[in-house]
Amino acid sequence: MPSRHISPQSFDDILSELGDDPAITDPHGIRKPTYPKSTPLQPPKPSKDRTAPDAFSSQNLLGQIPKLGGFLAFAACIFGAGIVLMVGYESLKTSSEAQIQESHKEIAILKKEFIQLRTELQMEQDDLYEAIDLVEVSVHSLIENKSAHKVTPKPQALPHEVELRRWRYLGASQMGGSHKAFFDSGQGTVMFQKGMLVLGDWRLTHLEKDLATLSHSKGKTLNLKPSKTE
Repeated sequence: MPSRHISPQSFDDILSELGDDPAITDPHGIRKPTYPKSTPLQPPKPSKDRTAPDAFSSQNLLGQIPKLGGFLAFAACIFGAGIVLMVGYESLKTSSEAQIQESHKEIAILKKEFIQLRTELQMEQDDLYEAIDLVEVSVHSLIENKSAHKVTPKPQALPHEVELRRWRYLGASQMGGSHKAFFDSGQGTVMFQKGMLVLGDWRLTHLEKDLATLSHSKGKTLNLKPSKTE
C-alpha cells in the first residue's frame, strides 16, 4: 500500500470533523471546541432591554445627525415662515388701519364740504326767491303804472264837428220873438235862428252875448265864442 503524505493542517481538519473521543479526557483544555455545521455563526442581535446609553451610542448619534439636521432645517423654515406671516399680517393690519383712518378723514372732509355746499345752495335759493318776488312786484307795479298812465283815446269826432270848430261866433240879434246868431264860416257870414239845424244833426240851442252853443242829437255840445272856436 503506497504511503500518503498528510499535512498537519489536513490532519487537524480531519480530527475536527470526526470529533473528540469521549474516552480520552482533556484535563488541560488542549482540544479545540467543535461547532456544529448546521448552525452558522450569526451576528448578535441587540436585545430589547438595552439601556439608554447603549441605544444612543456614538455610531447611532453619527447616523442620526443628517436626519436631525433636516428636521432642524424644516423647523427653521416653519418658524421663519411663521415670522414672515406674522410680520405680513401686522403690516397688512397697520396698512388697513391707516387706510380706514384716511377714509374717515376723507369722509369727514366731504361731509363738511357737502354741508357748506348745501348752505350756499340754500342761500342762493333764498336770493333767487327774493329776486323773483322783486321781479313780480316790479311787473305788477309796471302794469299798474301803465294802466294808470294809459292815454284815454280821444272820442271820435262827430260828423261836421271839425268844420263847426273852425267857425267864429260874431254875435246875436233879437227882434220880437226871433233870436238869431251870426257866424263866420270861413267862406262868408251865415245866420241861424235859435233852435234851427246848422249842419247835419247840429242844432243851435243856446245864445248869449259872447257864447253860442251847438248841440248834437247824441248829446255832445260845442261852444263857439267870438274870439276863437272851441
